[in-house]
Amino acid sequence: MMTDYLTGDWFDSLPDSLLLLIFNKIGDVKALGRCCAVSRRFHSLIPLVDNVRRSSRLHQGSCVTHHSPTQVFENFNEIKFLNIELPSGELGIEDEVLLRWRADFGSTLHNCVMLGASTVNYVDKRSSKSLYTNGGLKLRVVWTISSLIAASARHYLLQPIISEHKTLESLVLTDADGQGVLCMNREQLEELRVKPLAASSASKRTMVPALNTRLWYAPCLELPDGTVLKGATLVCTRPSDQSVQREVSDELWVSSAFEEPFGTAAKMLVKRRTYCLEMNSF
Repeated sequence: MMTDYLTGDWFDSLPDSLLLLIFNKIGDVKALGRCCAVSRRFHSLIPLVDNVRRSSRLHQGSCVTHHSPTQVFENFNEIKFLNIELPSGELGIEDEVLLRWRADFGSTLHNCVMLGASTVNYVDKRSSKSLYTNGGLKLRVVWTISSLIAASARHYLLQPIISEHKTLESLVLTDADGQGVLCMNREQLEELRVKPLAASSASKRTMVPALNTRLWYAPCLELPDGTVLKGATLVCTRPSDQSVQREVSDELWVSSAFEEPFGTAAKMLVKRRTYCLEMNSF
């Protein structure tokens, strides 16, 4: 009797609902694939997992066969929450430069917030350089355009996944460098399914519409934790055809765009002088 107690397969006594709860806690595609090979029962339950993530960090130092995005998730039929992490950000920038962005998409860009700085350190070396010194404004326009191109390329990559998985309610695409985040909620996902994206003829990315852009700049921004951003820049962009009247203030909009201490930096910058720009579609 004691032997049966110790060697019995206790997973057989667990209900499917509890096993699915466990699998949803696991979440990672690679780990779930291994679970799928354990038994016929596991194989039948894994496609019902609704919280899935793919992390590039799990593959470091190992030989991995590369698959298209649709192939990676083709065995999952009920995904509601999907989080994908790319191995690195698309923007090759110098080590001392800070560049972070967050973009929200439907069938096209809804909004994008970019935070940049020439250097990040904990030593307060005051700078009196203006936005227009030594091509400062041009550099920040380049940062903004580069971030928008990276975001639109990710959006284009996700389109087949969104089309295949009708149950999706939330999709987040990040990178291991923490450089950029692309987000889509349930309404935005449905918008893309109903209204196909407009692709750029030049490359595999979504067309960026004409934009209204607001920019805030500080030659030197000292944060409460001692971090000092030199040439700190915050850029918020929205399509030009959106109403000028906004439901929330820019301060509230950017407050959740970045992790700390950069969320605080964004909230400090948005209180400074505003520069308004316009960009054509590209």
